[in-house]
Amino acid sequence: MSCRYEDLPIPFRGRLLLGEPMQLHTSLKVGGPADLYAIPEDTDDLTSLLSWLEESNIPWLMIGRGYNLLVRDKGIRGAVISLEKFNHITAIDGSMIKAEAGVENLALVRFAQGKGLGGIGFISGIPGTIGGAIKMNAGAYGKGILERTDHLTLLRNGNVHEVRIDELDYGYRHLKLEVGDIVLAATFSLEECEPHHTEEQIRNDLELRRTKHNVGYPSAGSFFKNPQEQAAWRFIDSAGMRGVKVGAAQVSEVHSNFLVNIGGATCQNFLDLAKIVKNAVHATSGVTLEEEVRIVGQI
Repeated sequence: MSCRYEDLPIPFRGRLLLGEPMQLHTSLKVGGPADLYAIPEDTDDLTSLLSWLEESNIPWLMIGRGYNLLVRDKGIRGAVISLEKFNHITAIDGSMIKAEAGVENLALVRFAQGKGLGGIGFISGIPGTIGGAIKMNAGAYGKGILERTDHLTLLRNGNVHEVRIDELDYGYRHLKLEVGDIVLAATFSLEECEPHHTEEQIRNDLELRRTKHNVGYPSAGSFFKNPQEQAAWRFIDSAGMRGVKVGAAQVSEVHSNFLVNIGGATCQNFLDLAKIVKNAVHATSGVTLEEEVRIVGQI
């Protein structure tokens, strides 16, 4: 590249890291270095950084806390931007709550509980942040977070826009935004709920996930999307893939839709294992599995 990141020619109040290993920032604990890892303080900081990156023709990738992310071993050319400082929650009016993209899912549920509001307890045990949950319409038990979303605060072409959720195309594990859109925050329309009822939902969800999803090793959660109204893990089990390994990447023996890092795995290990699983499932059931994790980085 023609620029030197250490001489960033713009005012930037956040943190900048050069050659930062992405294995430090992903739940799978794999991934090569990012040329630049930036943590902006706020929207103005983010907008200034993005303008400079685009003027300099430097590609960028937005992340939250690195859940649901598989970074290739050669790393990421350009900039990775973390929205971890975007972590504020605000009660608006009545049953409305606004959460920035970097807010942890459980933190939002707890905040709403403190206001006597509920209806989103199903995300309590889903690791990650609101930004990631919005982009993939995270959910459980047949519910998705976008069903409780009133509108999104987006950074679009350098300007902040409020976009109602009913103006957007979304569905199971899917939200269609314009190219370059960045989710800054989401405003939720919740329902009145006694705190002890919400607490029961939270405890039930966390216990269910503890017993079914406590795989004991780093993972990205569900690695494959569920085929329509079916469970991916059943197909993986039927194909005899539970416990199969490639290097230090393994199909979890606890939950076979979790691929886990049993110690020192590479991204290539996971890519090879995923290919073996997909081929086996297709051969035994005719179903083509699709990755739920986002795969990024230099090939």
